[in-house]
Amino acid sequence: MRLSDFAALTQRCRESDYGFAEFLRQEAVLELHWPADVLEQWLYDHADNEAFLQDYGNLELSQVGWQVEAISTETFMAMPTGPSDTDAIEEFARDPEHWIAVRHQGPHLGVRLAWDTHGTWKRWPILLEQSLLTPLATGLQLVEGRTRVGVLRGRRRQGAVVAERHLAWVGRRT
Repeated sequence: MRLSDFAALTQRCRESDYGFAEFLRQEAVLELHWPADVLEQWLYDHADNEAFLQDYGNLELSQVGWQVEAISTETFMAMPTGPSDTDAIEEFARDPEHWIAVRHQGPHLGVRLAWDTHGTWKRWPILLEQSLLTPLATGLQLVEGRTRVGVLRGRRRQGAVVAERHLAWVGRRT
């Protein structure tokens, strides 16, 4: 299963009255055995995104297993994202307060409180073991959560409250 295999399905589900709930009930989605949060942030939100298709289109999704890990701030400070969006993290890092301020409604309620109280994000970003994309590569790559990691980098550089470790979904070869 590849990312493009989910493009039409996500589009159809987003256009229906049942949205993500319908997406979660689809056989192809169930076969992945992925956490709902990863399914939503990556497949549901981005399966038809050209940049994501370019960066992750060759990945065999059925070979990825997920776990929550605590990742150091230092790791996030140097972590790359996909080649189609290489400048995005640093763009968000330039003005972290702006990106926190605009996230204050709906599912973003509590974003500022999480940063100010805990020095971390409210929702865990999605990371991949780079060897899944390039066999000889090492380390982790940010798939989804460029704004969150940009805010982290910007706050760290400004001397604002930043936790030492941050929870993230990490995809590794099964």
